[in-house]
Amino acid sequence: MLRKIRLTLATLLFILITLLLLDISGTLHHYLGWMAKIQFLPAILALNVGVVVALVLLTLVFGRIYCSVICPLGIMQDVISWIHGKRKKNRFTYSAEKKWLRYPILVVFIIALLAGIGSFVALLAPYSSYGRIVVNLLKPIYEAGNNVLASIAEHFNSYAFYHVDIWIKSMPTLIIAAVTFVIIAFLAWRGGRTYCNTICPVGTILSFFARFSFLKIHFDEEKCKNCSLCSKNCKASCIDYKNHTVDHSRCVVCGNCIESCKFGALKYDRPSLHKKHQKDAEGKEVDEGRRAFVVGAVLATTTAALAQEKKKVDGGLAAIEEKKAPQRTTPITPPGSLSAKNMYQHCTACQLCVSACPNQVLRPSTGLLTLMQPMMSYERGYCRPECNRCSQVCPAGAIKPITAEEKSSTQIGHAVWIKKNCIPVTDGVECGNCERHCPTGAIEMEQLDPDDEMSVMIPTVNETKCIGCGACENLCPARPFSAIYVEGHEVHKLL
Repeated sequence: MLRKIRLTLATLLFILITLLLLDISGTLHHYLGWMAKIQFLPAILALNVGVVVALVLLTLVFGRIYCSVICPLGIMQDVISWIHGKRKKNRFTYSAEKKWLRYPILVVFIIALLAGIGSFVALLAPYSSYGRIVVNLLKPIYEAGNNVLASIAEHFNSYAFYHVDIWIKSMPTLIIAAVTFVIIAFLAWRGGRTYCNTICPVGTILSFFARFSFLKIHFDEEKCKNCSLCSKNCKASCIDYKNHTVDHSRCVVCGNCIESCKFGALKYDRPSLHKKHQKDAEGKEVDEGRRAFVVGAVLATTTAALAQEKKKVDGGLAAIEEKKAPQRTTPITPPGSLSAKNMYQHCTACQLCVSACPNQVLRPSTGLLTLMQPMMSYERGYCRPECNRCSQVCPAGAIKPITAEEKSSTQIGHAVWIKKNCIPVTDGVECGNCERHCPTGAIEMEQLDPDDEMSVMIPTVNETKCIGCGACENLCPARPFSAIYVEGHEVHKLL
C-alpha cells in the first residue's frame, strides 16, 4: 500500500511538472507554477522559508520522500531503472556510502553557490538538470507533434492548435542536456539511484536530516531469513541484509524492499515503538495497510499544502535574411532580475523561463561563468512591455515578480544606433521602423545633414526614455545586423 501511494503521487507530480516545462500556451504556469517553487534548491535561492522548512520537516518525519515523490530527476531515474528491471530482476546489491565522493562534491557545490558560479551549480542541481533535459531534448518533439496537429486542424478550419517555431536556442546547452541525460540514464540503468546517493548535492543535504527521521524502514530480525531479496531490490543500495541495517541517509523510502520481502521482516514505522505496537490487545497483527494509508494521506496533504504556497518582418526594404546577434559589451538580463549579479547568484538555469517566453527573446547564455542561464537577444522577437511571464514562472528569485506597469518603466538597457548598417544611409531610402515601433517614444527621426532639407531621416535615441525592450532592434529591416541594437545594463533602474 505504501509503495502504491508513493507511485501514484510521484507519477502525478512527474507528469505535471513535465507539462509545465513543455507548455507552449503560457496557461499552465497559472495552475502548476507552484511545482517549480517547491523544488529544494530554487526555494533556498528564492529565500522561500516556508517551503524550505516544510521540506525539512517532511524529511524529518518521513525520510527522503522528496527524492522519490517531488524531485523530477529522481523520478526519471526510477522510470529508467524500472524499464531495466522488467528485463533483469533482483539486480541490486548493497554498497557502502561513498563519503569520499558525496561530501567533497557538496562542499564544492556550496562554494560555487556562494561565489555565484551559476554554470557549475546548474550542472549539478537536480531540478535544473531535469528542466534542461525536457526543454532541450523533449520540447522540440512536443512542438513538432503540436505542429502536426495544427496542420491537421487547418484542414477542418479549426484553430484549436497553432504552429510554433522549432529552433535551437543554444547548441552548448543542447549538448550539455544530452550528455547529462546519457550519464544519468546510464547510472540509473546500471545502479538505480547511484546519481542521487553519490553526486546530487540536494540528496546529500537531505541525507543529514533523513538519518533522524521519525519513520524509518527497519528490520524485524526475528522474521528475517537472510534471503537477500530486500538488498537485491533496493535501488539505493542501502540495505545490508547480513547485518540487518538500512542506511537511512541514502534510503528514498520507495517501498520496494517491503514489497519484495516474503516474510514481513521489513517495516516502515518508528523503530523504537515497533515491538510495542506490532500486535494489538488480541494478539492480532496490526493492519499495515491502514498504517500505510495514513502515511500516504499525510504525504498527500503535505504535498497539497506546498501547492498553496511568427514570421519575421523585413519592412519590405531588404532581402529576407536571418538576423545575427550583435556583440554586446554587457549582456541583457530580463526585467525583474534587478541586476546581472542577482541573476548570476540566484539562477539555477532550469530553463523554465526560456521555455515560457512567448516572444522568443530568452535563450541560454554561452558564457563560461553564466553558462545556460537566460540572456536576452532580439533576432526573433522583442520583449513586449505587457509581457511579464518569465518573472511569474521563475522559482529561484533570479527574476522577481514584476507587473506590466513596473516593467514598462524598468530600464534593462539602451538602444545604440550603428550608422554603417542603417538603410537610409546605405541605400538612400526612407525607413523609420525603429521610431514607429518604439513603445516609449525614445526614438526620433532627424535629418542626416541638418543643412540639407532633402537629406534622409535617421534615428536618434533618447537614452533617458529607452527601456531596452529591443523592438527597434528586432524590427529593423537591415540584415544580417540591425542598424540599431540594445546594450545591456549591469544594474536595472526605474525610469
